Amino acid sequence: MANLMTRASRPAALIATAAAGLLMSLPSTAAADTTPPECVEYFSNWRYTHVNNDCDTTVAVELEYTDGMVSSCRVIEPGAWATFSGYGTNGNYVTEMRTCEPASVAADGA
Repeated sequence: MANLMTRASRPAALIATAAAGLLMSLPSTAAADTTPPECVEYFSNWRYTHVNNDCDTTVAVELEYTDGMVSSCRVIEPGAWATFSGYGTNGNYVTEMRTCEPASVAADGA
């Protein structure tokens, strides 16, 4: 009977070990710094939020608002700016600006 238990538990142990190894090898998104460089700034009014990239490199950013909405990820070339939704009449202000990975690379600017 003990031999039967050992045979049955080996596959489970192998699966658990493999799963743990996969989890440990995945990159941690929680540890990633998503703060944009200081040369990226946003300016809000009731209608628009403008994000200015004054850096020497291209930056991709998204905005999170008071109501929890997150904008789409926008790629902004050096010296350019992108326009997002403003805070509106309901006071839906930007609470966070962070870097992101765009679904498809397309530059925005003016």
